[in-house]
Parts: sequence; structure tokens; C-alpha cells
Amino acid sequence: MQKLGKLEEIQDLRQIWPHEAHDFTPWLAQEENIALLGEAIGLEMTVEETESSVGGFSVDIYASETETGRRIVIENQLEDTNHDHLGKLITYASGKSAEVLIWIVRRAREEHRAAIEWLNRHTDERVGFFLCEVKIYRIGDSDPAVKFEVIEEPNDWAKEIRQTDSMTETKQRLYEYWVAFMEEAYKDRLFCSMFRRNKPVPRHVMDFGIGSPRYHLIVHQRRKHHDLEVGLYVREKELFYSLLDHRDEIERESKLTFDWQELPDQKASKIVIRKNVDFEMRSQWGAQFAWLSDVLMRMKNIFPKYLD
Repeated sequence: MQKLGKLEEIQDLRQIWPHEAHDFTPWLAQEENIALLGEAIGLEMTVEETESSVGGFSVDIYASETETGRRIVIENQLEDTNHDHLGKLITYASGKSAEVLIWIVRRAREEHRAAIEWLNRHTDERVGFFLCEVKIYRIGDSDPAVKFEVIEEPNDWAKEIRQTDSMTETKQRLYEYWVAFMEEAYKDRLFCSMFRRNKPVPRHVMDFGIGSPRYHLIVHQRRKHHDLEVGLYVREKELFYSLLDHRDEIERESKLTFDWQELPDQKASKIVIRKNVDFEMRSQWGAQFAWLSDVLMRMKNIFPKYLD
């Protein structure tokens, strides 16, 4: 029989990372290591900054979800959880307008596990808290191996039930429209190959990632204006200006005419196209969905060529 080694846990994480800020944070920020964390919690993340400024403080890692651009803050603690770091996590989330909050610790105390569970139960569907323990193992004299264990995570099912029960009539209409659109759009194999399936939520806007947190596509139910809006949301002015330089080529190739919105008072800019619709006429939804799918696919085909 082949001899098997004994798996041993290294209890003192500081044998591997002596200092949180100087050793662990830079290690975690590396692409292959943030991917390990992403696999554990089910998110593909892109690191934007380490020690990112929030007023007089700094968040260990500021990241974004690669497909959707959702903002993520990561607070590292190579010790047992404490109130100080929980307060920091919430402060940083507020300062960065983050929707995903990840607290990485050596050991999660029961009172803090319960606190994260409570936060997940009492926040809306856009915000999620993760509490993860980082473990180090080795077999004999082998190199140490890292494992992230998720202790608490958002309970989507519980939130969905609560959300449905408390939904206003307006939210119900928004939700039903997105559900119908998702069902129709994903009958198209080409659309399926181009876009990850979104979870419908009762909001006016639905996001579609196209490969970078710096830009993404949006679909907007503008019910007050009786129209649908599809647009490219660009987070950086330089990117917007580079696209604007190619306006004629983009519109000619896509066969679409856009409204180019610089939004000078904001960091972001938008490039949008609209269609007048009657949301109340369900018999017209099929034609609306066909238009949405077509425009989304054309935009994904054309814009990345000029962004990359």
C-alpha cells in the first residue's frame, strides 16, 4: 500500500505572514491568490487597490466583481475576530459604497459570526457579508497550502422570500419584467454564450458585465419616460474620450445611434440608446425583449474592440 502523509494545520498564521499589511495583504492581492478566495465564496474578483484610502483610514483591499463591477471591500485580520475590525469593515463599506464585504480572519468568534448572520438577514438584496477563516495546512515537510473556509455568507434564499413578501406593486412590476426577459433572452444560444445569467431583482436597472470592472452594460426600465434604455457605463473619463474619438466607426459598425453623455460633474460617463415602449402591454414584451437582446449583443461585439 502507498504510504499516506498526515495533514497538519499550522495554527500560527504569522509563521507564514508575519505582518498583515506588509505580508498577507500583498500576498492576497496577487491574481492567483485572490482567485483562491473567489473560488471559496463564488465570486470572480479584480483587485483595484491595496491600502485604499477611506477618509483618514485605509481598506486592506478594494476590489470589484469582474463581470458586474460591484464594489468589494476586504478586511484582513490574522487574529480572532474583534469589534474593532467589524466596525472598520462597515466604515470602509460605507466609504467605498461597497456591495460585497469580506472579513478574513484566523478564527471567527461566535458573537461575530452571529453579527454577520444578522447583517445578512437585515440588509437588502444588493449587499452581502462574508466571514471567512484562513487556514494553513502541510503534509510532513511539504510546502504549506492555503484554504479559505466560509463561516457566514449571504442567505439569498431567505432574502428572496422576504423580498417577495414585502414587495410593493411597483417593485413587483419591475421584477416580473426582468424575470420574463431573462427567460426569453436565454432561449438564444448566442446570447447565453455572451452574457452570464443575471438574477432578477426588483430594481429599475439590470447590469451586464463585459469583462472589466471599468465598464459594463446596463438596461434601464425608465417607466416614467415610457422607454427602455441600454447603455455602456464607463467609470473613467479617459475611456469615454477614447471611445468618443471613434464615435463614427462605432455607430457605423453597430448600426446604432447613441446618445453620448459625458456627465462632466461625475466620474463616470454613459453611452446610451433608447426605445419608446408600453410596459403595461404584455403582448408587446416579446418585441421589447428581442430589441434588448439585439442591442446588448451588438454593443458587446463592438465596444470591447475599442476599449481593449
